[in-house]
Amino acid sequence: MKVFVNNISPDKIQSWNRFLKNHPQNTIFQSPEMYFFYRKVKNYKPDIFIVEDDMGNILGLLLALLIREGRGIKGYFSSRVIVYGGPLISEAGNRTEILEKLLDILVKTFRHRSVFIQFRNFFEWNNMEKALFKKFGFDFEDRLNLILATTCEEDIWSGMSESRRRQIRKGIKSGVRIETPANEDDVRELYHLLVQLYKRKVKKPLPGWSFFRAFYNLSKNNGPGVIKVVKVGRKVVGGIVSPVTPGKNIYEWYVAGLDSEFKKSFPSVLATWASVRYALDHQLEYFDFLGIGVPDKAYGVREFKKKFGGRVVNYGRFSRKNNKNIYHIAGFGYRILYGNGHIMN
Repeated sequence: MKVFVNNISPDKIQSWNRFLKNHPQNTIFQSPEMYFFYRKVKNYKPDIFIVEDDMGNILGLLLALLIREGRGIKGYFSSRVIVYGGPLISEAGNRTEILEKLLDILVKTFRHRSVFIQFRNFFEWNNMEKALFKKFGFDFEDRLNLILATTCEEDIWSGMSESRRRQIRKGIKSGVRIETPANEDDVRELYHLLVQLYKRKVKKPLPGWSFFRAFYNLSKNNGPGVIKVVKVGRKVVGGIVSPVTPGKNIYEWYVAGLDSEFKKSFPSVLATWASVRYALDHQLEYFDFLGIGVPDKAYGVREFKKKFGGRVVNYGRFSRKNNKNIYHIAGFGYRILYGNGHIMN
């Protein structure tokens, strides 16, 4: 077996896409489209690690994202590596050996370049594979998520809480419009809503404007992503940013709404509903809420999301502190900047 890093020749991209097409756990987050999207975002650096057999067939791959909030000391202390929904491993080879090779090169690449490495799992790993993560210094953490099947509209409506059904109907009846952004200005308005939301409530870093502009261009050019805005008159009062795995699923990545200012319009509810509606209209399998917190710990967002119905899962996360002293210093700085949040959230 051979391991390649950032080998993105046209032939390699074709092989990459073929591998994803045939993998049951493939998502947009491990795709070439996401790799090239990340490259356009300030302070983001993607790396793709690919394991091949001697015939050039892909046996496993891992798309990792290095994020830094600027340069110098601030850049290093804010540095983290995030892996969404990976690695993906073929059943054709030795899964344990392939996973070991990917974890080995990942840790060697980033142990001195980031404060921590985190896998955000989209599926269950078996006990042997969990033990291998542990061998490379990763700890497993419980994390809940909510998955809403979107193959039947009747089932979606019946699975919602009565209050959620009422809010959607009232919001639409109030004259709110759910639209694809007319131009970049609409997206910028949504971005400003997110900035305020993350500053007041979320207490976590929000990607900069370059992230949302690049995603808008991706979606505008028929890429695997959707942005919907909620408008009252000409004003953007809410919206959602949703990556899409074509033919499979859609995700709630970033969502915001001026709920207190427009109480009768329920903009946050309608923003989420916009992507659920998209999934129905495009015959996608499910809507993924991308996280509802830690078990047995109160989390208001969880209660909001669960009113849409769906199935709760706990695929968890694997996290590795590359330098514990630096991690604790970074955590202290994080709490000063963002409040009582946790650096790994």
